[in-house]
Amino acid sequence: MTLAKKRAMTAYIFLALPLVFFVGVRFGPMLYAMGRSLTDWSLLRKTNQFIGLDNFKAVLSDGVFLKSLANTLTYALVGAPIVIGLSLGIALLLNRVIHARGLFRLIYILPYITPIVAVSWVWRWMYQSPPLGILNALFSALGLPARDFLLSPKEALYSILAVNIWVELGYCTTVFLAGIQTIPTDCIEAAKIDGATDGQVLFRIILPLLMPVTLFLMIMQGIQFLRIFTPVYNMSSQAMGGPLDSTKSAALYIYQMAFTKFEMGRAAAASLILFALIMAVTLLQLRLFDKKATGQEQ
Repeated sequence: MTLAKKRAMTAYIFLALPLVFFVGVRFGPMLYAMGRSLTDWSLLRKTNQFIGLDNFKAVLSDGVFLKSLANTLTYALVGAPIVIGLSLGIALLLNRVIHARGLFRLIYILPYITPIVAVSWVWRWMYQSPPLGILNALFSALGLPARDFLLSPKEALYSILAVNIWVELGYCTTVFLAGIQTIPTDCIEAAKIDGATDGQVLFRIILPLLMPVTLFLMIMQGIQFLRIFTPVYNMSSQAMGGPLDSTKSAALYIYQMAFTKFEMGRAAAASLILFALIMAVTLLQLRLFDKKATGQEQ
């Protein structure tokens, strides 16, 4: 064997174990779910008969599931862009900080490393009606009317969304800041010597060079918001995604279908629909950002 073949063989050997683990943990359960979605599998019945696409028809005709899909898209389409925009702005400001930059970075990352269950319950307490809720107590002190927050079908979703945005903000800020610090300062200094304004430096140099980082964060945050579960489960009344299913996400619907109603076949069908939605959104983001990157290169 040549030296190149020996190196390739060594690489394949080292990659074999994690590859087997990935296939077994990821693709194995997914293929199992695909098979179960075509049966009438239920934990309350012994039957496990093939029924074709009946589970998919039942799920797609369920108004609660369609409502949860609409809520999930709202979480993603509103939450992800806000997180990306705010974190980019904060990272640009932090990059100008000379002293205590590490302290500020720690402050912003703390919500992300805090267990999301604890964060959800603390914010749920803060959203309570007066005099228990801190936010409503603050509104009362300012002479503003109290808000219903989690008790209102119109406000509950955005109240939960605000918490998830606050949690994800630190991670995205840290990644953006790392990306900004890898940009060569010579390019920025040369542009300023040539008379470029701060806005031109931002839109002509910094943002184009941050495109790979932005693409990564957009995809990750899109997936994160599309599969949102823990904040909805812990902050809604009796973990039902209310009031009136106004906050129920697709992931919570799948959980309730599987472990409350014990309809595992329908839960598997709903999970595959959610997987297809996440895959479609991810591919759409890749296509859009790839076109932008190609246009900038030209």
